[in-house]
Amino acid sequence: MHSSPSRRAAGPRSSVKSVSDEEMALAAAAAGARLLLSSVARRAAGPLSCAAYSAAGGNVEDSPLLRMSHLARFRERRALAVTDITATEWCEKQMEFVLEHGKPERTEAMKAGLDRHAQLEDEVVRRGGVAIRSAEELWSIRITDFLVGTNQLMFEGITREIPVFGVVEGLWMTGIVDEIRLPRNGISFQPILVDTKTRRRPKCPPEAQKRNGRLQMMCYKYLWDNLIAEKFPAENFFSYFDLDPRYLLSDDVKRYITSLGFNAKTFEDVSKYFKITCHTLWWLRSQEQLLLRWFKDKIQEVFSFWQRSREPKFVTEEERWKCSICKFAPDCPMISSTSKCWH
Repeated sequence: MHSSPSRRAAGPRSSVKSVSDEEMALAAAAAGARLLLSSVARRAAGPLSCAAYSAAGGNVEDSPLLRMSHLARFRERRALAVTDITATEWCEKQMEFVLEHGKPERTEAMKAGLDRHAQLEDEVVRRGGVAIRSAEELWSIRITDFLVGTNQLMFEGITREIPVFGVVEGLWMTGIVDEIRLPRNGISFQPILVDTKTRRRPKCPPEAQKRNGRLQMMCYKYLWDNLIAEKFPAENFFSYFDLDPRYLLSDDVKRYITSLGFNAKTFEDVSKYFKITCHTLWWLRSQEQLLLRWFKDKIQEVFSFWQRSREPKFVTEEERWKCSICKFAPDCPMISSTSKCWH
């Protein structure tokens, strides 16, 4: 696990609590990114709650907070995590509660799942901690982890906890694939992406969870396929995250990268390794069409929530069982309106 940047932090942090390495990395990126003056000015209004705005004499309905998209409020100059996508698909109203109030405390099932993921990673990958001072160093570590993972995949046929990132339907997205392996039949070289799910009871998951898992895997596969197809938008990458290619890496980060077999002094050096590696992976390109139209339609639907072009949706009547395991159910207007109908 990598520590978050300790300097160049600007703007308020969101109230979302991290429960995975993926989300922690995103939070670190937000804290370490250098923001333009106009961006800082926009964020200055961020901490003002609707109640405080009203108390100051403003009309709550005209609050700048209510007019901003979720992307602007909670993911400015950050990529959406794949877990953001799946959580939104699971229940948009719950996702809105999480953004506004933070995630509930971890359940025992969640802790067991995280422990299992750590155990699986340790079976294949060994990673050491390193202090990170900036967004460039954060991305240097992320890219180096990708380099190590792809090398391990090519030479050993399997890797775990490998980061993937890129642009999907115009928005940046990032995730960590549980496992990628190559077939052992010596005929096919198409990589197999694996996601590990833990369950409290030994029974098949309901269709809603299967659908959610399929969306997650399609996000991973879309990102992976675009990386190895050399479709990574480098110029957009540097500008969107406000990264300096000439940034000099700290001695700690350089030592960490050197210990993994790479020699880099600047962020640009790491980026060059990344470009070369993606070029050498051409033979792992996917040959199948993974229902891309369904995938893109679903992604655009999720993005419309984040762009706040419509109100968040509640779960369907068939999937109201989700409410029984939602910590925000007591405050949910759908539950309240449903209760009134029974009186």
